[in-house]
Amino acid sequence: MDLKFSPEDNAFRAEIRAWLAENLAAMGHHSKTRAEKIAPEYRRAWEDHVCRSGWADLSWPREFGGKEMPIQRQVIFWEEYGAADAPIGINQLAHGILGPTLIVHGTEAQKRRFLPKINSNEEIWCQGYSEPGAGSDLAALRTRAERRGDVYVVNGQKVWTSLAQYSDWCFVLVRTDANAAKHKGISFLLVDMKTQGIEVRPLRQITGESDFNEVFFNDVEVPVDNIVGAENGGWEIAMAAASFERGTYFIPRQVRLAAELTALIETARRTIRNGRALIEDSAIRDRIVRLHMDVTIMRQHSYRTLSALMHGAVPGPEASFTKLFWSETSQRLQELGMDIIGADASLGLEDADAADGGRWQYDFLRTRSQTILAGTSEIQRNIISERTLGMPR
Repeated sequence: MDLKFSPEDNAFRAEIRAWLAENLAAMGHHSKTRAEKIAPEYRRAWEDHVCRSGWADLSWPREFGGKEMPIQRQVIFWEEYGAADAPIGINQLAHGILGPTLIVHGTEAQKRRFLPKINSNEEIWCQGYSEPGAGSDLAALRTRAERRGDVYVVNGQKVWTSLAQYSDWCFVLVRTDANAAKHKGISFLLVDMKTQGIEVRPLRQITGESDFNEVFFNDVEVPVDNIVGAENGGWEIAMAAASFERGTYFIPRQVRLAAELTALIETARRTIRNGRALIEDSAIRDRIVRLHMDVTIMRQHSYRTLSALMHGAVPGPEASFTKLFWSETSQRLQELGMDIIGADASLGLEDADAADGGRWQYDFLRTRSQTILAGTSEIQRNIISERTLGMPR
């Protein structure tokens, strides 16, 4: 691993830290409640501001609004972003997954049409992958697209489509050849969510939010020019997108994980039970030490991945380790948080007496989805064993 920060890099870090402090303060970020900080409207407003200020898509080519910054500058930005507790935007699927995928696999016309409006945050994107009968086994999807002249006509249903109700566009996997092997008959389409025949139905989650949605396609016409890659070649495009999702896209999350551990330790120091702070309880301390080790391991693995990228590598199946380790460590951390606050865990975001503004209750519930999203833990273990370790199927 060779990831070193030069004096110029450290100056860049200072610049980012100062910008975040000034601009988050200007938006009243630190005085907002937990519920206000996670509201989609606030996340969109902040993300719009970041994009207008030129801090989005640091690695992208300049012609599409990026800064062509090297990997280490991106690391610095996201480390400071996470440390500042800046909001996670609602268009991260576009900035972190679709954009990089189009840069590698899109046509010139697609790049010029879509990348600038992602970079400016003018167009919000969602991801149309999962279906009622095709979640972890994504290749079993049944949403179909029939080519009729210069359009594909799409029919079917997607589910767990995050933030679809706020989205302008959706990148969708569809079946274009029902007779081919199930991995071979899939295509990758870019679909305008305003197209006639699309219906979005929000789903209420355990957190009380409705970020997830069902999306129905009824004779939806999509221009042929909106296919990415070849017809029936969508599986390869989807796997490339998944590599970004499980690799570079998750790097900011390990920074937040470290910040969450720091907050957890502080909560354990403040929480008094049976006359002493819980930080003095040996069982609690053992779990904190394990989490500290896991957070450190994830950071080092992320740096190793970044070092490889700096030398020209492309995220591959080993990125599944990042996703698997992050999701399961995050769940263990939130479970410990709930154990520390004890009976207060029954309070919610709306309760004025909730510890730390209800963050532990909310994040505990939210992390239940983390071992499912972007590929279940079971699927990640299969990928690691077969494609990275070379074990038999």
